[in-house]
Amino acid sequence: MSRMLTTCALVALMILAALPALAGEPAPQSVVAFAHGKLADYGHDPVIVAAVKAANAEGRTLDQIQARDAEWRGTAGLDDGMKAIMDSACGRHLAQLVEENAWFAEIFVMDNQGANVAMSDKTSDYWQGDEAKFQKSFAAGQGAVFIDEVEFDDSAQVYQVQVSVPVFDGDTVIGAITFGVDVDAVEQSGV
Repeated sequence: MSRMLTTCALVALMILAALPALAGEPAPQSVVAFAHGKLADYGHDPVIVAAVKAANAEGRTLDQIQARDAEWRGTAGLDDGMKAIMDSACGRHLAQLVEENAWFAEIFVMDNQGANVAMSDKTSDYWQGDEAKFQKSFAAGQGAVFIDEVEFDDSAQVYQVQVSVPVFDGDTVIGAITFGVDVDAVEQSGV
């Protein structure tokens, strides 16, 4: 029996060794170029800009945002507030972008504190303000493109990377967008 387990373990290791060694590595140059070009342009998209401006104008406090974040993480499925930001004009716009572009797995937009404004699919939490995706792309109001490390998505069975870009109102950074990008789809499409 132990010989069979050893053989199975060796076969499993050989299969894993044959997979592309992308997880935990920097994104390929094709994704970097895509991020600094097409994805960065979405930071000026009028539908996205309008949604972020409206969210920022609500003037929510960080305590209110964190309270909503605790509710969000404790909610299985979708509550009315989650549905509302998915069904908003911006949420529908994001869902359409995901549907039309094979390289997008998800897209979500954040306000100037890192709270979700709109999303194509439910995110695991509401407040992104404590995470690199927001902190590095919003960059304390300076704005920057942030490309995380490549990760293997078990549910989709693809290598993905999160790319985050600032949202601009004119020359002022007002929020951020995160794109879940399918690395292979970008490389195959040559975008």
